[in-house]
Amino acid sequence: MRRILRNIVCLIPVVAALTGCGLVDEDMRDCETDYQINYELRLVTNMTTELETELSVAAEVEVATALRAYLQNIFTDFAHDVDLGFYDVVRDDAAGDSLRLQHQSHIMDANQSSYTLYIPIRRYEHLAVANIEDNSLVSYAGGGLCHEASLVQEIRDTVDCHRTGLFTARMPIDIREGEDQEFHVKLYMANCASSVVIDTTDSHLKDIRVYATGFANAFSVCDSIYRFQYTSVVRADKVEVEQPGSVCYTCVTFPSRDTDPQSKTIIETEDPFVSQSAEGSLWRYKIYATCQDGTVTESVLGVFKPLRAGQLKIIKVKVYQNGSVQSADPTVGVSVTLDWQGGQEYPIDL
Repeated sequence: MRRILRNIVCLIPVVAALTGCGLVDEDMRDCETDYQINYELRLVTNMTTELETELSVAAEVEVATALRAYLQNIFTDFAHDVDLGFYDVVRDDAAGDSLRLQHQSHIMDANQSSYTLYIPIRRYEHLAVANIEDNSLVSYAGGGLCHEASLVQEIRDTVDCHRTGLFTARMPIDIREGEDQEFHVKLYMANCASSVVIDTTDSHLKDIRVYATGFANAFSVCDSIYRFQYTSVVRADKVEVEQPGSVCYTCVTFPSRDTDPQSKTIIETEDPFVSQSAEGSLWRYKIYATCQDGTVTESVLGVFKPLRAGQLKIIKVKVYQNGSVQSADPTVGVSVTLDWQGGQEYPIDL
């Protein structure tokens, strides 16, 4: 599988103050010194490969074009905002965690940018987060404490999709006296996307509504671990396509559970999205088709392979006159309920 890799490099010189730190025998821990930190936003994704593989025939070109346009602000090599935290390496007894000692946030809006940070000489655990400001569903919480710093999705029964591609990094930084040092920090994507493309040529339905579920609700930046304390139903966005007989719905979310429970974020490997199928479904799409007679058919697509950070997964299905859905993908199981009477279980748009 091919890998798309793009870089944003942000050079951040850490500049010395001009007073107070010039004596040889002086305790330098509270003094500031001149060091450079290079930030690299690395987009590791299968988006282009997935689009070219799954939507390759002439009849699907319009769908691929529309989906690429929808995802242009998700799988992107452009950083709008960055949040930089520098933490003590020793836990505070009262807080039970490492305290944030230095903090800055900046609007980048460019591929390269420079900032000036004044940081005392000492060891730090450094956390960085990019593109959080315009993602109304996800907030950066607990940043005052190293192991509490998390990307947290809004807790509701039904939520919208993420609106930005989120990137994070963590790295120990030891700023030492009298040494010429340079640090390189790589930020990797923390969320992902999935799409269901529905062939409607053999149906005349009144309405189709699509939801997805089974994804993490939070991400611990320092530990690089996804949390699943609360699983919301995600309202899929309809991607407008001009191709007759095709409709497309897409969700941008945190990843699903993985077949390997020790799996964390995407790292540099040749095939970061290759995975084994689980014994049961790890995440699901739910399609509610309203037929001409007013009845509703529920089709649940259970996906046996994980959805990982940086990944795009496209599921192609065909819907029939009775609202039932069929998939040719062997890693996707389908269960259908005709004349579905879900009552209050039906996802509610809040």
